[in-house]
Amino acid sequence: MELKLTPRFLQNGQRFFGPGVAELLERVREHRSLRAAAASMEMAYSKAWRIIHEAEEGFGFRLLDSTIGGRHGGGASLTPEAEQLLADYRRFEADIFAYSQARFQEIFPQSKP
Repeated sequence: MELKLTPRFLQNGQRFFGPGVAELLERVREHRSLRAAAASMEMAYSKAWRIIHEAEEGFGFRLLDSTIGGRHGGGASLTPEAEQLLADYRRFEADIFAYSQARFQEIFPQSKP
């Protein structure tokens, strides 16, 4: 038996940030393109754009800096705020994991392998 917790941010009951958005941002960083990041996750570009837009609305700041240039000149990069958000989110996620695993073993000792 195992425990899995994933932090998700909500506003007015609607989820706007979590592990999927964090992964999308990491892939934008890797590919330097929202379109390429979406493709690497087998996601439609329109869905990726909507996800980023909803997260930006939720946080109140831009996550991506985009350059227009088409097939060979455009691209995207994370804003400094997005870089900090991603680092903070991953650190928070690791803290939650460490605490929850230890507490899970305390409360449910029979779950040890």
